Amino acid sequence: MKYRTRIYYSATQKALMWERWQKGDSLHDIARLFDRGHSSIQRILSETGGIRPRERKRSPLALTLAEREVIYRGLAKQLSMRTIASQLGRSPSTVSREIDRNGGYACYRASVVEEAAWRRALRPKPCKLAGRPYLVREITRK
Repeated sequence: MKYRTRIYYSATQKALMWERWQKGDSLHDIARLFDRGHSSIQRILSETGGIRPRERKRSPLALTLAEREVIYRGLAKQLSMRTIASQLGRSPSTVSREIDRNGGYACYRASVVEEAAWRRALRPKPCKLAGRPYLVREITRK
């Protein structure tokens, strides 16, 4: 028996799925477009309950990739956090937290940090107890 590997759909392919779904096409019809089974399409559509998710967008308060590049170049030149913050027009504590959150002086890379920021911003967040088994044990013990 030959098994297919899991397919990861691109944003364009997912957009096409949602368009066809909104037009009223069946899962089987949509799946035929991608030469896949209907369960492959159902997985994508059921993640949000059959409702098309909003396009992700960044908060205007969040640091941009360009600002992260300025931080990276400032760290490479060994500038102080206050100097970098004044170049950005941001608070020094914002720059400090950004650097600490993303590996410190030695490891900070703008493109890697940008990717990590998008991952951290994903919703929904897992339950705090899900990642802390020792807390679960403490609570169930009481």
